[in-house]
Amino acid sequence: MVEVQQINLGSPTLLEFRGPDALRFLNGQLTQDVRRVVGQKISLPSCVTDVKGKLQFRVTVMEADDGVFWVSGLADWAEMLEARLTRYLIADDVEVIDLTGSYHLAHLIGTVPDAPLPVIARISDRYGVSGIDWWIPSSQSHMIPEIPEFDAAVLESLRIANGVPAWGPELQEGLLPPEALLDLSDCSYNKGCYIGQEVISRIKSAGKVNKRLTRLLCDSQAVLSPGPLQNGAGDLTSVSPIARGAVRDALAYIKRGATDLSITAADGHAHALTRREV
Repeated sequence: MVEVQQINLGSPTLLEFRGPDALRFLNGQLTQDVRRVVGQKISLPSCVTDVKGKLQFRVTVMEADDGVFWVSGLADWAEMLEARLTRYLIADDVEVIDLTGSYHLAHLIGTVPDAPLPVIARISDRYGVSGIDWWIPSSQSHMIPEIPEFDAAVLESLRIANGVPAWGPELQEGLLPPEALLDLSDCSYNKGCYIGQEVISRIKSAGKVNKRLTRLLCDSQAVLSPGPLQNGAGDLTSVSPIARGAVRDALAYIKRGATDLSITAADGHAHALTRREV
């Protein structure tokens, strides 16, 4: 039995979409096929892109217990995310409610107990392993589970080892989702049109991008910091704070065709990086 631990995700931006056109409308705004969450107790990641297919926000989408849809993102996104998603809301019969601050989010990994009422629980793999999101009403803060929290270093190590990009180190506005491998988890190629769909589908057909997020291994003794690789091969974005024997996991954007991967460490010496087999 795996001991359960939690990640305290605070009070994220939370927008509720309800009405007869809510599903159709969201499917035209998000890269994810929103139909996948209907009737399911799951939360799925999705991108919000502009007309050029470039990333604006990375969010999660789920169906709440009363049949409405929730879209959540970083805590300071509420106003910007709502403005972007409702920009194209013209004749659709959709009501949008900002629930930011109304719920606390705890993500649990391990042998998770049944969620007590009125907690809304949804399966989610936010860190590359199966877990459960607990959406806890802020008015019921006493229901936040008394479960040990993940050590920050352990959690960051888990994220990097599983190749999960984070907003800031790996994700930023203007990125093409396939560059961060988000096309594998966040994008549907079968549901039809959405904002930016034509560009992302064209990238899939071409089969290439100029750079791609890559899992790497480095010498555990090397003191490495995010920054450019030698010879313009790419950029190191994250290094695990915890070693696995003689190596550490790392993430980097590697340019197409680059083969010689190395970076100058704090000691002034070049250290080789190797692609991790996954």
